[in-house]
Amino acid sequence: MAILVVEDEQGIVSFVRRGLESAGHQVLVASDGIDGLAMALASDVELVVLDLGLPGLPGEELLRRLRKRRPSVPVIVLTAKDAVSDRVANLDAGADDYMVKPFSVNELLARVRARLRGGGQERGDVLAAGGVTLDLGARAASVDGRTVTLSAREFTLLKVLVQHPGQVLSQPQLLDLVWGYDFEGSSNVVEVYISQLRRKLGPGRIETVRGVGYRLADGPR
Repeated sequence: MAILVVEDEQGIVSFVRRGLESAGHQVLVASDGIDGLAMALASDVELVVLDLGLPGLPGEELLRRLRKRRPSVPVIVLTAKDAVSDRVANLDAGADDYMVKPFSVNELLARVRARLRGGGQERGDVLAAGGVTLDLGARAASVDGRTVTLSAREFTLLKVLVQHPGQVLSQPQLLDLVWGYDFEGSSNVVEVYISQLRRKLGPGRIETVRGVGYRLADGPR
């Protein structure tokens, strides 16, 4: 089963694809509405991420046609339009969810998980690796049973590291996954937040692989 991304802006396609693949999803891509509709009708597509401003066939029309043929496949709409009337129109046309550009890949992944679970929430989801435990619903973190107070951004950064235990993540990857594809600040922000996490988690929890990036260690060193 695959997630289909129908989007003609290559920067967004690359950003979304990396995020989805990092979460273990197979990703298909269409860059215009005509190809997008044909691919969305395939039975191996389990969810569609749909841009509205498409060449060939507008996203709104693609959505209407898809709903006639595959009424149950979840569709998350991406758009630059934030007016209430636009949201209502697309929800009425059959969209299951709606995200306004720019957006965080972690928010998109959360919405994908919710739609693939049939609309459930993240309550009760727990991630654990390297002695670190994250309760996603309560936004709570602990290290070897010791509660750690984290800011929202620190929690998100640690969540990404816990989701990829032992894997080295580069600064550009972390910027995409934590701050979003539209982030225009300095990449030094990653170093700053890694340093803050290290102080709170204790020594040896986050390793630096020189010239490559960072990874969550198996345990304290």
